Amino acid sequence: MSVAHTIAPWGGWSQVAHLSNGTLELRVPLEIGIRISSLAFAGGSNQFAEMRDQLGKAGGTEWRIYGGTRLWHAPEVMNRTYSLDNAPIHFEAQPDGCVLTQATDHAGITKQVIIALHPTGASARITYRLTNAGLWPVELAPWALNVMAPGGTAIVPLPPRGSHDQEVLPNTRLTLWSYTNMADPRWRWGREYVMLAQDSQATVPQKFGLANEQGWAAYWNAGTLFVARAGYVHGAAYPDYGCSYEFFTNAVFLEMETLGPLVTLQPGQTAEHIEDWMLLRDVPQPRTEDDIRAHILPLVNRL
Repeated sequence: MSVAHTIAPWGGWSQVAHLSNGTLELRVPLEIGIRISSLAFAGGSNQFAEMRDQLGKAGGTEWRIYGGTRLWHAPEVMNRTYSLDNAPIHFEAQPDGCVLTQATDHAGITKQVIIALHPTGASARITYRLTNAGLWPVELAPWALNVMAPGGTAIVPLPPRGSHDQEVLPNTRLTLWSYTNMADPRWRWGREYVMLAQDSQATVPQKFGLANEQGWAAYWNAGTLFVARAGYVHGAAYPDYGCSYEFFTNAVFLEMETLGPLVTLQPGQTAEHIEDWMLLRDVPQPRTEDDIRAHILPLVNRL
């Protein structure tokens, strides 16, 4: 079947694009900067976080997270990264989804997101594009941030493990922020995987990143598994000491973030970054690495 498109109120906004292939539903407010505010099975609960105090708001001079998925460009710089995106966007329906275009920001970058849903399944391809609409070159990396609903756990694969007898050189790069506390109980540092839980009682945030050569990460929440795949380019320079994936959590949500390589965009040039999404039902809660190998990895390999 083709993707159904409807423009209708949702979340306090009057103009929201509803996309559905009968299995998966996405909602995109058209009155604010690009956000995929809802991702759900048809008739099911939203897997993305909703900022209740910001739903329905638009305009103004305050940057708002809103929730859902957004597009930034790295590295993070306050006056560039938090460019206001409270104005309406352009929506163009496509047979399998839509094209969303946001006005050029004050750094001279035009953001565009292309959504393509699988004809019937619970999967989608999200293409993120940054175009230099300015007059001089800009160094940046596409940065996609998925703000996940509270109560779940992120599952992050480490590069392939080996033995000291056969592997004498390092093969893993982890990036920690000044506020990262590896002793925080939300972390589970394993041999092959890292797990990071969202905790609504937490009082401080946590963040880490890595060069994710496996090219996937997942978020389990109440039996539903969200998988995001983004390719890793060997030999490319990535932001934040080489991060292609980053994970941030506080008391409200957990962010699964993917990044493309750093590029120098000449005026008129475009950088593109792709995520493939999949939702899966009735997945047992992963508590150990054995659980991940038994219940998560076979599903990820289907993508």
